[in-house]
Amino acid sequence: MKKTLITTTLVTSLLASSLFALVAPSTVQAASYKVDVEGAHAFVQFKIKHLGYSWLLGRFNTFDGDFSYDPKAPNKATINIEIDTTSLDSNHAERDKHLKGKDFLNVSDFPKATFTSQSITFSDDENAVVIGEFTLKGVTKTISFAVVKIGEGQDPWGGHRAGFSGTTSLKLADYGITYNLGPASTHVEMALHIEGVRI
Repeated sequence: MKKTLITTTLVTSLLASSLFALVAPSTVQAASYKVDVEGAHAFVQFKIKHLGYSWLLGRFNTFDGDFSYDPKAPNKATINIEIDTTSLDSNHAERDKHLKGKDFLNVSDFPKATFTSQSITFSDDENAVVIGEFTLKGVTKTISFAVVKIGEGQDPWGGHRAGFSGTTSLKLADYGITYNLGPASTHVEMALHIEGVRI
């Protein structure tokens, strides 16, 4: 009787363990990456049409961030970026002063812009759409942008890197920027080229 009871208990435990393994949520842990701003292998750039005749290009020289990514579970990826808006650089000092002023970014009151992802959906191994909250000039909007995985692998210094590029278009008026630049310049194109080092 005792032997039967032990056998029954053992079988029950094994069945319970097997059932738990089937229904338990996946515990895949995505790797964490630090954006490589120290090595200047990441860029946040912008461009906007000038009178509809050409493009004005610029970048933010100072920013930071991190992301998580696992190629086995890419849709669980996340990204966080913080941009120092005072570091705007369009290669023209007087224009930069105007863009940093109250007509545009008002960096004295709003020195930071941030993006925090809410979801990332890959359609294949390389292409994805990121949705998240972008805050600029004190205004937070949900935006989406296309992302392309550039690649990942070992670097020459014993680390592991992964890189992505993303682009989106922002309507200036959505962020309280209503300075009249003409009908061709109501939106600014943003580009993020992010290379991260696995932590």
